[in-house]
Amino acid sequence: MESVRKIKVLRIINRFNIGGPTYNATFLTRYMSDDFETLLVGGLPEEGESDSLHVLEEYGVQPLLIDEMKRLPNFSSDRKAYKRLKQIIEEFQPDIVHTHASKAGALGRKAAYSLKVPVIVHTFHGHVFHSYFGKVKTAIFKAIERNLAKKSTGIIAISELQKTELSKEHHICPEQKIKVINLGFDLHKFHENLDEKRAVTRKEFNVQGDEVAIAIVGRLAPIKNHSLFLESMRIVASKTQKKCVAFIVGDGTERDTITAKIKDLGFPAHFRVEMTSWIKDIGTFNAGMDIICLSSNNEGTPVSLIEAQAANIPVVTTDVGGVKDILLEGETGFVVPKNNPEIYAEKVLLLIEDEKKRKKMSQNGWTFVQEKFHYTTLVKNVETYYRELLNAKQK
Repeated sequence: MESVRKIKVLRIINRFNIGGPTYNATFLTRYMSDDFETLLVGGLPEEGESDSLHVLEEYGVQPLLIDEMKRLPNFSSDRKAYKRLKQIIEEFQPDIVHTHASKAGALGRKAAYSLKVPVIVHTFHGHVFHSYFGKVKTAIFKAIERNLAKKSTGIIAISELQKTELSKEHHICPEQKIKVINLGFDLHKFHENLDEKRAVTRKEFNVQGDEVAIAIVGRLAPIKNHSLFLESMRIVASKTQKKCVAFIVGDGTERDTITAKIKDLGFPAHFRVEMTSWIKDIGTFNAGMDIICLSSNNEGTPVSLIEAQAANIPVVTTDVGGVKDILLEGETGFVVPKNNPEIYAEKVLLLIEDEKKRKKMSQNGWTFVQEKFHYTTLVKNVETYYRELLNAKQK
């Protein structure tokens, strides 16, 4: 009996650093049905970022690493990466090229289009159309993305808000070309053995039984706006007598600036601030926390908030990207305006002072995220979308 030819997918990611795109690409490579054969290609992280190759190893995914793929625009390295991607496409002969995030999206789609790959898909994990660059650079990036969208068979947005921004606000492409597919994660490991993990983390980080533990997880980069988080925590420290510890988890270019800011703000003895660098077992760490925060100026779908809710931890976040699609306001967390430390502090303070409220909100997190953001849902939705695009192409 003749075997049916598998649908070949070449998946291209900017770089394997800690974050949503790596998990997304890993699960879509590992768990697609037997009808598909996937090759995952990407670059390595930049200095100050933690690599996420352990994530791929954990799920038995063997990527093809491309040294030429760099985060920042560079004519020489971009040209080399483009030529390398064309070589890989010619050798692998994919039916679908699916790119994740901006650099991979630019080079990968251009290479796939030049070699007439039947279906070209791009996922916007975030975008750089506000809060990153000035007006001129932003206008250039928009023009590039509009051109790339014309070369794409389909575009995936990771939230309804992002779809609206891409189609109606920034006019990247018509909304009928965009499919909303939520990110997916292996959330059970964030929800299992919570009491045991909580004890381990609180012992390791010397968190006392009566201390409220708060954490912010992510790159130490300007876009993450750790200043807002610290200013809010200083207001909280002045208004509560409860013992608290705030953990800043991550690393990056802003480390020295953040360290200086902590010193300048002068936190009182009952409210300590600790910087931990990157933590690989974030599931165990999260279990030891009571509140998890995000203070960014721009986001796509923040992974740290989904992981927090899976661990039954209430969240406080700025109103950015698709955050309103990934939590239940007042039930699993609070969304506050950007750059308003007073309101931010007010919500954190409410969770610190009202233990009953905190515990009630914590019980809602897992129920909300377990199916909506599980990788099985992601894989099923992407497979369906691939088949739709291939069928439309063959007609």
